[in-house]
Amino acid sequence: MNVHEYQAKELLAKFGVNIPAGIPALTVEEAVEAAKQLPGPVYVVKAQIHAGGRGKGKFKELPADAKGGVRLAKTIGEVETHAREMLGNTLVTVQTGEAGKQVNRLYVTDGVDIAKEYYLSLVVDRGTGRVALIVSTEGGMDIEEVAHSTPEKITTIVIDPAQGFMPHHGRAVAFALKLSGFLNKQAQQLAKSLYEAFVSLDCAMLEINPLVETRDGQLLVLDAKLSFDSNALYRHPEEVVLRDETEEDPAEIEASKYDLAYIKLDGNIGCMVNGAGLAMATMDIIKLNGEFPANFLDVGGGATKEKVTAAFKIILKDPAVKGILVNIFGGIMKCDIIAEGIVAAAKEVNLSVPLVVRLEGTNVEKGKEILTHSGLPIVPANDLGDAAKKIVAEVQKVA
Repeated sequence: MNVHEYQAKELLAKFGVNIPAGIPALTVEEAVEAAKQLPGPVYVVKAQIHAGGRGKGKFKELPADAKGGVRLAKTIGEVETHAREMLGNTLVTVQTGEAGKQVNRLYVTDGVDIAKEYYLSLVVDRGTGRVALIVSTEGGMDIEEVAHSTPEKITTIVIDPAQGFMPHHGRAVAFALKLSGFLNKQAQQLAKSLYEAFVSLDCAMLEINPLVETRDGQLLVLDAKLSFDSNALYRHPEEVVLRDETEEDPAEIEASKYDLAYIKLDGNIGCMVNGAGLAMATMDIIKLNGEFPANFLDVGGGATKEKVTAAFKIILKDPAVKGILVNIFGGIMKCDIIAEGIVAAAKEVNLSVPLVVRLEGTNVEKGKEILTHSGLPIVPANDLGDAAKKIVAEVQKVA
């Protein structure tokens, strides 16, 4: 689960992290009032969407030379102008794709006199089972280019969660940022506070970009991106209320109600599988045969008939789907349950696209029998390779 920048900063402030003064706003009037409450005389108006690259983004409804989603304002009047141009319009960034995201919230912050920008993030390193603290002296909007062109400017510090954050980790961060004196001490304390926030909140990712050094010698978190590990949200009911469903795909929201793992993709073949590894293999083999997956949908290992029916409906709601491939290996999940769900969903939504089903595992013969006697035009497949070839052929035949 992702949250907005202002929400991330409010959470980090509870751990002693130094952030600029700022107030969220849902309307132009609230943005103006927020600016009046800040010290000034310089303000920053920031679009709040769940995507990076806002500063370089462009609004669909505004001229091509219009400013992006992060703007400097030197007067209250400019704050009002920026707010009117941003709210309700669609911001397109490198992370939103061409569709962009509508801006429904703003964050008005106090201006900061920046001397230097840095980068700092924490993620779970699944390879080592530890927390990776990633640091660079090259903070700002082009950190991706830094990682690609000059990876030597990025330092990774690995922390064993069993040991926790130690003083030498803080010193390593300050050294990597090439800070000395009071700034060095601030960096050590900041790294410790961010690690404590990361672990306490069960974060999947915490990114500070940029972390800035001000001209009066302070380290400030100028922008923050925070996402929670969805599997741990049950431990954080007070954070769950921060979820902004307007930032999420409606199909993904619907899928979450049934505990389904669903991600919308750009292809035309819907995929329903059980298990993330099987999902990846299924998507790969579809592409290998000349088409592209329309989604990643994992029904999990213990799905019910109702869950499978819901999954099928979610796939079919996507108008881009021209065919569906069901690839199920029945272990805990029984093939006859999958078959019943497929038949029920297909009849309920009046299936109008080709459907290829590959079943294997527990109760597979019973499952195949249910499909055969369903009266539906279901194409059976013997294995994954056979299934991929058949669904691609069916989709291309329709096209």
